[in-house]
Amino acid sequence: MFELSQTFAFDAAHTLKRQVSPEEAAGSRRIHGHTYTAEVIVRGPRQPESGMVVDLAILREVIAEVRSQLDHHFLDEVPGLGAATLENLCVFIFERIQPRIPQVAGVAVSRAAGDRCLYRP
Repeated sequence: MFELSQTFAFDAAHTLKRQVSPEEAAGSRRIHGHTYTAEVIVRGPRQPESGMVVDLAILREVIAEVRSQLDHHFLDEVPGLGAATLENLCVFIFERIQPRIPQVAGVAVSRAAGDRCLYRP
């Protein structure tokens, strides 16, 4: 069994309602942005005809389509995303890639501040 991954970055703005002190929550309620890095992980055996788990060129094409829905967008307005949490971003990316790349095994999303979420359904 093999695992391969492809990473991509996107910049986006959002707001977030948080359950912390009013002083700390105020910054999240205002429109602010992040540079995100996402990693799409595929898992499976090598296909006998190609020797690959998945053709990475096809994976990159599918990722580019998902990236275009997020990059330089206001995430609060992205249909199907919900609150722009790391958890929701992982699920959003996974659900848009999995129908075309069934070997997708997980998605991780991180921010430069050191926050990271890994989703493996």
